[in-house]
Amino acid sequence: MERSGKRPSLKEREKILADAIQSVAAELRLVDLAILARYVHAEQHGNIDDLVASSTELHFKPGTLRYGLRADVDLQWGGMPAVSLDLEFAHRDVTVFFNLILGSLNAGVDIQAVTFDGPPRSPQENSARLAEALADARLAPMAARAGDPPANDA
Repeated sequence: MERSGKRPSLKEREKILADAIQSVAAELRLVDLAILARYVHAEQHGNIDDLVASSTELHFKPGTLRYGLRADVDLQWGGMPAVSLDLEFAHRDVTVFFNLILGSLNAGVDIQAVTFDGPPRSPQENSARLAEALADARLAPMAARAGDPPANDA
């Protein structure tokens, strides 16, 4: 029997989370990685918190995705740094503590813990609860918000 580093349900949840926060990760990757690494090194958590908040405000409801006041930098000699930010997603009855890893060419997530309030359910049901909470926490795209007329390019 082969053992993997993570349970299948955790890998599935990391994929669900990564897909849901892809737009936030893309926003954060617009920040120069060297500058972000300097903020981490200097422990300027207020600046990092502001960057995370501004990157999430167009994509998630207020307070659902936030910076956990901890970050690390992985420096490789002659290469670009990778920055890991501790983030927390909390909405409905689901809370996820995870690392968002930002590299020069990519981003990834590493879930540290997931909690579900309420009665125990199967791993598949809990994964579905996570997906539903993430979907409900997302803001509608600007053009799709109720009451907004369609854009006119004429």
